[in-house]
Amino acid sequence: MNQPKLSPELQKIVNARHNDPFAVLGRHPERGGVWVRAMLPHAEEVSIAEGGHRLHRIEGTDLFEWHGKAEQVPERYRLIWRDDQGRDHIAHDPYCYPPQLPDFDLHLFGEGKHWHAHRLLGARVHQADGATGVLFSVWAPSAERVSVVGDFNRWDGRAHPLRVHGNGVWELFIPDLPHGVIYKYEIRAKNGDIFLKSDPYGRQFQLRPDNASIVEAPSAFRWTDQAWLDTRARFDWQHRPMSIYEVHLSSWQRGPEGEMLNYRELATLLVGHVQRLGFTHIELMPITEHPYDKSWGYQTTGYYAPTSRFGTPDDFRAFVDYCHQHGIGVILDWVPAHFPKDAHGLAYFDGTALYEHADPRLGEHKDWSTLIFNFGRYEVKNFLISSALFWLEEYHVDGLRVDAVASMLYLDYSRKEGEWIPNKYGGRENLEAIDFMRELNEVTHSQVPGTLIMAEESTSWPQVTKPTYVGGLGFDLKWNMGWMNDTLRYMAKDPIHRQYHHGELTFSLLYAFTENFLLPFSHDEVAHGKQSLLYKMPGDEWQRFANLRMLYIYMWTHPGKKLLFMGGEFGQGREWDSTAVLDWYVREYPYHQGVERLIQDLNRLYRAERALYELDFDWQGFEWIDCHDGQNSTLVYQRRAGGEAVVVAVNFTPVPREDYRIGVPAPGTYRELVNSDALDYAGSGLGNGARSLDAEERAWMNQPYSVVITLPPLAGIVLKLKPEPVSEPDPADEPASAVPAAQTTPAEPAA
Repeated sequence: MNQPKLSPELQKIVNARHNDPFAVLGRHPERGGVWVRAMLPHAEEVSIAEGGHRLHRIEGTDLFEWHGKAEQVPERYRLIWRDDQGRDHIAHDPYCYPPQLPDFDLHLFGEGKHWHAHRLLGARVHQADGATGVLFSVWAPSAERVSVVGDFNRWDGRAHPLRVHGNGVWELFIPDLPHGVIYKYEIRAKNGDIFLKSDPYGRQFQLRPDNASIVEAPSAFRWTDQAWLDTRARFDWQHRPMSIYEVHLSSWQRGPEGEMLNYRELATLLVGHVQRLGFTHIELMPITEHPYDKSWGYQTTGYYAPTSRFGTPDDFRAFVDYCHQHGIGVILDWVPAHFPKDAHGLAYFDGTALYEHADPRLGEHKDWSTLIFNFGRYEVKNFLISSALFWLEEYHVDGLRVDAVASMLYLDYSRKEGEWIPNKYGGRENLEAIDFMRELNEVTHSQVPGTLIMAEESTSWPQVTKPTYVGGLGFDLKWNMGWMNDTLRYMAKDPIHRQYHHGELTFSLLYAFTENFLLPFSHDEVAHGKQSLLYKMPGDEWQRFANLRMLYIYMWTHPGKKLLFMGGEFGQGREWDSTAVLDWYVREYPYHQGVERLIQDLNRLYRAERALYELDFDWQGFEWIDCHDGQNSTLVYQRRAGGEAVVVAVNFTPVPREDYRIGVPAPGTYRELVNSDALDYAGSGLGNGARSLDAEERAWMNQPYSVVITLPPLAGIVLKLKPEPVSEPDPADEPASAVPAAQTTPAEPAA
């Protein structure tokens, strides 16, 4: 028997090539009645639940239809069908529902002004006309057909094709579909290619190596950090201490069998450790979903999903909430500069270069084998800004560290002549990326006041942290890569040669107040053959540890907020390996214990002395006392704020300086607050201890007064003027509220 000839519209449905399946499927008034059509692959028989009307198969197809009077079938009806495995199903017909996406939201998205595009696109539990299901929507303007596929329809792209709106957004509401289902989009390109894509706006993904998206369950988590958020919105972070502990979660700590821990377990261990050390913030290397562990998270495929390696979205909410309950801020590493080429990801998403540039001279990073976002496209810029807001609002994180800003700023970044395209003015600046970054900072600061956006930016680009209204990029903080590189290069030299490189230490103060700087000793400095911080230091074991302790004194007293990568707090010797946990066992040895005690005391000192943090970004907060003694490789300087000051002296050689005279700004008696060579830190014990250092009225180093100190070898000391004695109040007169409450310290990491 010859197969009946189908109309072109029906043939497109059968061939899965229709971009408007609603024009054919569902309930349609025609010729004095209604037609009901359903495309149900693998169905043997189909009927309408309301009235029991049986649909007839169009011969040779999986297309079923019924014709009758309008009053026989309601506008919203259910289908009952038996599949080819003998199983019965009942569900509302998706194709009898009108469009669910508001026109105004679609308009805003097309204009690139929908800051909460994650509420428009993606997959979420949704209600329509009394039915509960899942609403799927995705941007794919050049696709010929888009279907949602998963276990619920045997991954058959014929079963659930989406309708398309004028701006290339496709949508489909599937009633009765529960949350938790896995899904992808099957996309047919106009050239006939068919491929499966994860949801760009997906909020949860399968555990790698699987990569399907998961419809997130409505969150059952109840936040308890409102007081933290209220304080954050008005917090004067520029004039407060900020000491950040950078963490790679999977190599920080694991379970007894080497398994990755849950976000909730990590929160308890990590917060206890960070609190004990005195850090104010945790910075997480990217926990946005990514397919490859060894990318460290920097090849993101899920810009709206915390990685499933450590649990569910609610588990991550609990992580952030626990940090806030214990006074610790959370910063996320965020990667808007580039994305991987994985077939299930954003690359060539709808059969065209949609998120990336088509021309590899604009759209590809050869160094990283990744693709560059097309920042000039409204919908792409919207995708990224919405992602930033999503993390700040949905997960309450306190800031984002924007990765690889330099690669976004320059069109010729890591490219040879002829491998890049100049901008419209003939320059090397990426004008679209600059506009994106300014808009990112304006939007996040207006929508979520108090949150911080930090730039990992390694060039001399001006005004990175200046407001956009004066021509700046609008970031809050910039990583001081110049200080980091100069300092580590200097510290790696044998002390006998340091006198010839003294300028590498002093140069940073020529520009220290041109930006709001953060001083980073990050993961990048202890990987890829660069060795650990400890093993960058020259000399024997004693000298290595002495150099490291001295380095930390210098860092914590230099202008700028602080960041230290995990392992640095106890002097890990082995270079960081992302596939193995830190060497916690070394904390049993005195030298490592000494480094950790010093970090504790430096953070305590940093938070206690306003001179060390209040004017971090203001030249009035710093003054050289002596920066010229290159022959002895010493530095003497003061930090000050609000009439208070501390004096810092650092000796970068192994030669102790006995009876070493330094200038001080005021008369009185000085005391030693910290000495990195103290016995408590496994040093030699040389220094000034508890003895009083009386200032003489003898001008020295351009200061009106001076003191004579012992400056230990490879060490730094911090001095402060002792306050005038005051009479002790009678304890009986002291109110009970002045007695500090007992505090508990959460458990620290296991060895």
